Amino acid sequence: MAPALAADLVARLTARGQTVAVAESLTGGLVAAALTDIAGASVVVRGGVLAYSTDLKAQLLGVDEALLARAGAVDAGVAEQMAGGVRSLMGATYGLATTGVAGPGPADGRVAGTVYVAVAGPGSSRVRALWTGRRSRRLSSSSISTSPASPIAT
Repeated sequence: MAPALAADLVARLTARGQTVAVAESLTGGLVAAALTDIAGASVVVRGGVLAYSTDLKAQLLGVDEALLARAGAVDAGVAEQMAGGVRSLMGATYGLATTGVAGPGPADGRVAGTVYVAVAGPGSSRVRALWTGRRSRRLSSSSISTSPASPIAT
């Protein structure tokens, strides 16, 4: 997550008295690190779960085991359930989740560079499929970004 996006998100959530929790797989803690690097983040960041292993997505975040068995960990539905699970677990206004394939090769039938980002909020959730274009390079914190009109900012 780009520093400017993280700062904007923290500012918007602070102004609205809202909170966020993060469930990460692909990004390995980079989203939570970007958010908590912003001054004042402790007011809005409830916590996070790094569920890199597929079984932890079910155990900690409540992702449906049948969905994981059928679709694998890199799936829009999995990302959506991760976001909802961390939102519930942490008691946050919003849950934000990432899952995908960093590479260099494919995983769960998805090519390297496939990313799903999900946001779960009061009464709704959204998932966006992204392509980082980074088949063989390590995913960096600036590889995944979203527009200023992201669902979590509305």
